[in-house]
This record gives sequence, structure tokens and C-alpha cells, in this order.
Amino acid sequence: MRPFILLPAAVMAFTLSVTAVANATTMTTDGGAPVGDNQNSQTAGEHGPVTLQHWQLIEKLARFDRERIPERVVHARGTGAHGVFESYGDYSDLTKASFLGQKGKKTPVFVRFSTVINSAGSSETARDPRGFATKFYTDEGNYDLVGNNLPVFFIRDAIKFPDMIHSLKPSPVTNLPDPNRSFDFFSHHPESTHMLTWVYSDRGIPASYRKMDGFGVHAYKWINDKGEVRYVKYTWTSLQGIESLTMAQAAQVQGKEWQHLTRDLYENLMLGKYPSWELSVQVLDPKDLDKFNFNPLDATKVWPEKLIPSRKIGKMTLNRVPDNFFQETEQSAFSPGVVVPGIEPSEDRLLQGRLFSYADTQRHRLGGNYQQIPVNQPKVKVHNHNQDGAMNMGNTKGDVNYQPSSRSPLKEDPSAKLPPQALSGAVDQKRISKTDNFTQAGELYRSFTPAARENLIKNLSSELVVVKDMNTRVKMVAHFYKADVDYGTRLAKASKVDLNRVKAVASTL
Repeated sequence: MRPFILLPAAVMAFTLSVTAVANATTMTTDGGAPVGDNQNSQTAGEHGPVTLQHWQLIEKLARFDRERIPERVVHARGTGAHGVFESYGDYSDLTKASFLGQKGKKTPVFVRFSTVINSAGSSETARDPRGFATKFYTDEGNYDLVGNNLPVFFIRDAIKFPDMIHSLKPSPVTNLPDPNRSFDFFSHHPESTHMLTWVYSDRGIPASYRKMDGFGVHAYKWINDKGEVRYVKYTWTSLQGIESLTMAQAAQVQGKEWQHLTRDLYENLMLGKYPSWELSVQVLDPKDLDKFNFNPLDATKVWPEKLIPSRKIGKMTLNRVPDNFFQETEQSAFSPGVVVPGIEPSEDRLLQGRLFSYADTQRHRLGGNYQQIPVNQPKVKVHNHNQDGAMNMGNTKGDVNYQPSSRSPLKEDPSAKLPPQALSGAVDQKRISKTDNFTQAGELYRSFTPAARENLIKNLSSELVVVKDMNTRVKMVAHFYKADVDYGTRLAKASKVDLNRVKAVASTL
């Protein structure tokens, strides 16, 4: 019998293994006590029952039962990454936000990309808008720019948001998504025509998070030190270009894996191939709000470049994968109400509702102190009297938890005070006067290449054709016919709808 001889490489590996074990960190309970045996439960004799007193066993099982938090009602399937934003210049003439006040100033960021409708375990090949949320850790506190990869939205008023999401989510009866439900809803909302044209275009299924643009969607306000107000819209332009999947390509990808977007982003980050986006803004003087045939504060509209040109203001580069998915990506929380001095929400009706709902869903998911979680924590010291509640890590010290106080005063900063705003009209429930539901949808359709138009018709008709109620199908096609005659005519044929009925309905819109 040959003697057993360790080769040099094996000897080294064995030595390293022994050394690693000798230098390993001791496992502890959540309370910090060392764990003596993490392999075997304590029992009453070899064949006896397990004891209730075995704390390590009970703690592990109890913690395991509580590893899940409520899933986001939208944007549940997400992928996060760290990076940095660099300002291209000094924009203090437009906003007093300090992270835009100096050329070359760098601000750390955390970005979360996401799908909107489906659950956390769903496929990333779904046709769906993609969330593009950026948290700037500025030297004045956090600023959350919460947007999508498409420039507009389906509706213009937040009161319709729950209804819209209900129609897009699986049926409460079958738990299956159903175009009959979603198109029934959209047939009553012609303003959705623009967004539906985007969603069913080639942009509806991104091939890569690195290769898609981002948009703030809403108008926001910038305020400078003089109190002067401007409206702005944001665009993130991918420096990697745009790449999307056709229906056939998406089916092929999904047959192999459900997480192609996450894999692509993380593999490139780990290889040191860091993706970048340039941030641009369009700037509008408030006195010009009424100069267009559409309402610039309507989230179903874009601001045409030829009317309101954009300017590049900075570049963001993502450069690091989170250390722990749950702690950072899953617990990251964004809200358009998290702003810094110099940036405010506009009067956009959809945005106004998001100011409440986004923060409220984070309080539901993560608790009232969600901004104390490390990934959400500002990089500046927080001083306020918000106290107690689950997971409070302590912004309040001493027994003065009120303001004003002569004993331990916290002062206000007059420069951060909200500027006055002139108001007119009566308190009312009334839709905006300039709806113009179809013009921009038609312009978008005509901007597509012939191949892109063909894909749009194929994508959209594949779902419209299964809508059982012919009145709903006719009404939906009439919306697209109203946007562009060729668009509606081709869609009517592909969706098996009588064109004369479509024309009749379109004439009433």
C-alpha cells in the first residue's frame, strides 16, 4: 500500500484551513453571548424530547419566523447599488441646494431599480415600468429623487392611484393578472394613452438596468437664496446607451432565469465596470406655466425639448454592490417628500398624493423610525424631538423633548423657511382644464421607427385581443386612433375590432 503523501499545494490549503478555523470569530447569540454548539439541539437524554430552555434553538427559530417584513405594495422586486454623484457646476442661481452649489462637488448616493406591479419573487422580464429611485446623502440631509424609466405616468390625480394598481394587480378571485380588468380601468382614463404607448413600446422591457434612462416624471420646484422659484423636470441619461428586449427575446431570457437585470448590474459592478448616468434638468419660469396647450404640472405629459430645452448638471456613477441585500436594498426607503432646502414638490396632483403615500408605506413596512436604519440614515447629525417607537436609536437626549425651550433650545433656520405662494380660485373637486389626452401619444408614435411601430402594435394587441368585452376593446382602440389615425387603424385590425365602431367612439372623445 502506497503511503499517503500530501502534495505541497494540499499542505498549504490544509494549513490555511486550520489557521482560518483558529482565527475565526466566535459565534454569538443576538445578546452577544458565545454559542457553544450550533449543530445539536439540547435533549432530555439521547432519545428524549428537545428542551424548551435551549435558548440558541428557540432564538434561531423565533428569529427565522420573523425574517420577513411586509412587501412593498408596488416596486416590490428591486435591486440596489451604491455610487456617487458629481455636480458639473455651480447652480446656486437656480437652487440653494448645496450639493448642486459647487463644480466637482461629490455626493454619495444609493439607487434602487425595481419593477412596479409584480411581487418580490417575480420575473424581471415582465412588461412593466421600472422604478429609478436615487437617495442623495447630501451635507444638508437626504434628498430622494423617486422616478421611473419612462417619462410620464398613467394617471394625473393621486385619488385614482389605488384603483389603477388594483386593476393591474392579480384578480382577487383567481390571483391571476387579467387584461380584462386593467383595460376596463384604462378605458375610462384616456390620459393613460401616452403612458400605455411607452409601456407597450420597446422600452417596456429593459435588457439591462445599466442601459435604461430615468425620469423624475413630476415637476418639482427649485428655489434660490433670493426666494426665486423655478419649476424643473429631471432626466437621467444612460451613458451606456439604451437596450431593450422584444417579446420573443424576453421569453427566451425568462426561460433561463428570472433575474437578468440584477445579474447584469451586479456582475458588471463586481468586474469594475461602473455604469454612469448624466442628470439633466428642464427649467421653467412660473410665469410661463400657462403658455402651453397642456398643463406642465400634469404627470401624463412631457415637456418638449424644443419648447423647454434641458441642461446637463451632473453625473452619477454606481460603483458598489450592497453588503447585504435585506439590510440595504430591501430596507431602503424613498419618498418624494424627503427634500433639502432649495428643492420642493410642485402642485402636481399625483405628486401631492405621493408625498403622503410613499412615506406612509415605509412607516408601515419598516416602522416610524425607518430613517434611522443605516441605509436611510442621513450623513449629517439629526436634531429633533421625534421620540420612542419601535427601533428608535436615539435622536433625543436629555429630558427636553419639546420646542421651544430655554433649557436646551433647538433653533430654526430662517433660510430653510418655505417661500410664500400666491393662490387663486376656490377649494373644489374638479379636473384640470387642459387635459389634451392624445396629442403627445400621437407624437410619440410618429417618432418611432417603422420596426418600433410594428413591435408596439404587436405588443399592445396581444393583450387587447383577449379583452372579452368588445365595448372596452373598442374604446381602448379609439383612444389610440384619436392619438394617431395610423396607430388606431393598425391596432384595430390586430385587435380584431371593427374600425367603423372605433371611429364613431373616437369622434366623441
